[in-house]
Amino acid sequence: MKLIIQLDLQFFAGEKTEKATPKKRQDSRKKGQVLKSQDVSAAILLLIVFLFLFFIAPSMFQGMRSFLMQALYRDMLIETVSIETVMEMYADAIQEMAWIVLPIMVIAMVAGIGANYLQFGFLFTTETLKFDLKKMDPIKGIKKIISVRAIINLIKSLLKVTLLGVVTFAIIWIYLEEVLALAFKSPWESLTTVAYLSGLMGVAAAIMLLLISILDYVYERYEYEKNLKMSKQDIKDEHKNSEGDPLIKSKIKQRQREMAMRRMMQEVPHADVVITNPTHYAIALKYDENSMDAPRVVAKGTDFVAQKIKLIAKEHDVIMVENRPLARAMYDQVEIGEQVPEEFFKAVAEILAYVYRMKRKI
Repeated sequence: MKLIIQLDLQFFAGEKTEKATPKKRQDSRKKGQVLKSQDVSAAILLLIVFLFLFFIAPSMFQGMRSFLMQALYRDMLIETVSIETVMEMYADAIQEMAWIVLPIMVIAMVAGIGANYLQFGFLFTTETLKFDLKKMDPIKGIKKIISVRAIINLIKSLLKVTLLGVVTFAIIWIYLEEVLALAFKSPWESLTTVAYLSGLMGVAAAIMLLLISILDYVYERYEYEKNLKMSKQDIKDEHKNSEGDPLIKSKIKQRQREMAMRRMMQEVPHADVVITNPTHYAIALKYDENSMDAPRVVAKGTDFVAQKIKLIAKEHDVIMVENRPLARAMYDQVEIGEQVPEEFFKAVAEILAYVYRMKRKI
């Protein structure tokens, strides 16, 4: 029964139920794994381009007219055809087409960059360009085809086609009289009407796609958060990697304490006096009137450490003086390497005077 419970706990520990940590999100972002909906980018791009065409269409028409006039009236009347004249016509044609197409390309590029920036901000990474054989795994490819995401994408595609068809039909139905009257209009009037209806359909379709893309963005956000989820063990491993293994950290701290203890014990033989409790506390003091303003604590400890200090002091003939209140108070208030506070000057001075008298007698 105990084994079954332990296995169950191990299973739940490996289940990804926890929200992603900031470090996991940052690492995923560096790999190019960000929250992004292709439908949002496409809808914003389409909407901005068609809105731009509404305003720029007259100047574009003038450019196309100029281009056709040049091709039909000037280039067709050239008497001598040579490499120079052909290259000149080609250069002129490229220049005229650039003035027509370049504004659309620039606005499309700005719209595409802006749509992506709105979703995940500025990001430059080469991780997605790296060659990965796992992406060529046919089994994973088949899983993607029959996955829930594939079904969702199919539903989105059917929804797009249906709604775009409805929008197009609605616009044609609203402007049915103008459409039926195209047969009786001049070519220029027909072209103007078709261009206007095409632009109107484009804007309406873009708005409809933008509404659909909001639903897609919500779904992508759900999938993104789901893929980022971590198990309790993942969080523990991340904490170990970032903060260090607790076992290793405890060993390092223990080693540091041992080194500090060793250095402290090396100072005991050079002390002038050891003030004791007498069994629980030991404070080793050193005073040099030439280099110190006041006596300094070079070692202190309780219980086992106190006994160790007293043993070393005895081995090196360091005088020990019993003063329970002073030993206890100095242990609590003075750290190793610090000078004795003024409140203890009188008591410490009396002890040092006693020590110096003992040393003279010796």
